[in-house]
Amino acid sequence: MAFSRGEGLQDHHCPASFSTDACTRVGGGRRCCGAPSLPKCLSLKRTGSVMADSAPVGAGAAPQPSHPASDGILSIRGGVGGMSFQLEELLRGAGTLDELVQQLVGIENEARQVQDLLEPFLYDSYRTGCDALNAVAESAKEVGKVRQELVEVAGAVRASHRDYVEAEARNVIPRFPTLDEMKPAWPPTKDMSNYLASALLPYWTTPRDVVHDVLEVPQLSDMRPRPVSIEKMDESVEHMEPSMAVSLRRLERLHARNDGEIEVIRLDNNGSPSWMVLIPGTQPDAPSTNPFDEQGIGEALGYDSEEVVPAVGQALREAGAEAGEPVVAVGHSQGGIHAMNLSRNKAFLSEFDLKYVLTAGAPVGGITPEPGISSLHLEHVQDWVPGAEGRNNVDTKDRVTVTLTNEVKTPDGQDPGIGPGHDQENYAAGAALVTASRDESLAASTAVFAGVVGVGGAAKVTRFKLERAPLPVQPPTPRPASPPTIQDTRSGTATR
Repeated sequence: MAFSRGEGLQDHHCPASFSTDACTRVGGGRRCCGAPSLPKCLSLKRTGSVMADSAPVGAGAAPQPSHPASDGILSIRGGVGGMSFQLEELLRGAGTLDELVQQLVGIENEARQVQDLLEPFLYDSYRTGCDALNAVAESAKEVGKVRQELVEVAGAVRASHRDYVEAEARNVIPRFPTLDEMKPAWPPTKDMSNYLASALLPYWTTPRDVVHDVLEVPQLSDMRPRPVSIEKMDESVEHMEPSMAVSLRRLERLHARNDGEIEVIRLDNNGSPSWMVLIPGTQPDAPSTNPFDEQGIGEALGYDSEEVVPAVGQALREAGAEAGEPVVAVGHSQGGIHAMNLSRNKAFLSEFDLKYVLTAGAPVGGITPEPGISSLHLEHVQDWVPGAEGRNNVDTKDRVTVTLTNEVKTPDGQDPGIGPGHDQENYAAGAALVTASRDESLAASTAVFAGVVGVGGAAKVTRFKLERAPLPVQPPTPRPASPPTIQDTRSGTATR
């Protein structure tokens, strides 16, 4: 910014009582004597470099993230309303504030240059020139206050993020439950199973590594994964409402078949095909060729579903899915682990566009999906299974965990199984509440789900049976020959 002498200033000369000596040099600049506001004249210039205003500036405070409020019986963690994403947004905002601070520093420097350019006008028009200098100094001071406030806000945001990261790191370290929490109960709660598992699993390792190392013991070779083949069992066209609740209820019926079947459903989403895969939970009374028996838990947790994932991919292809078409995976309990393992299997993701994973009652805290894949995890405070690996689900923009907090009981006369909290109907009812919720994290997550599956209509449903290869037949071990007896020896001697 440049000025020539006399431009932009009225020609007000110094009064007769003032001489040119009345304006003196102070600290290398010019100080105007006699004007009421003269103590402020050139004040900014004389601080040396960037103005450091130590006084409190502004009444505002740094924005702070807030925990999502519970929605009825739904306790919500993660998503666009989660702590992690809020802090990520605030950090991005802090970066923008840093850029603004640098711009304000430049404005302050320009203000100093303007002051230097205005000084010569003090000889020609003292009062107007001094007023102009004071006005520039006051404006620059206000700019400095704004800059300082932005610096403080950015610093507070970064401090909040650091505190949150440290708190999350502390959460990984197991803590001892209180006496009330240690009261024996069956079935145990999710928190209790989480405490026990985290105490048994060192926090510097992962559930996958622990399970894998255990199953690699030579004596447990029969528990390791074996090849899984598929067989098409049935294909039909049904009218289907592809909601989360309906999907979980279909999954319960599939689980009741107890024969290792999955469903692959072709949906019509505004004229474009999309696919849903339903994977049941553990089927304990099934033969060892059923990949969803208890042994399947080991494959899911310790081997990333290395045989089930390719089988699911083959089922999609045989059902008619083409490369690049969108897929939603739904799984309960063990099936939820298999479904989440799809989200990190690079071979599967290179062929199919997995958009969303819905799990219910599944321990999946140790699984990190590839970026861009959304997931929603339903848990229940009375269901110990989701806490069985001792790890909480990560709080991210694309990952939401919903814990149901209502009390549930097994109806009289019914088998409680591993506890009423693990019941799929309870989870289906919770899924209906999730869909109806106005919570911003749930609304954003369910919108992704609905955007893939569409509004429903005619759907092609194909059931596939997955079968694990039987254990190889071991040849009988030859028994060593018995040493000859005394009688045999005597008999042999007699023949000679």
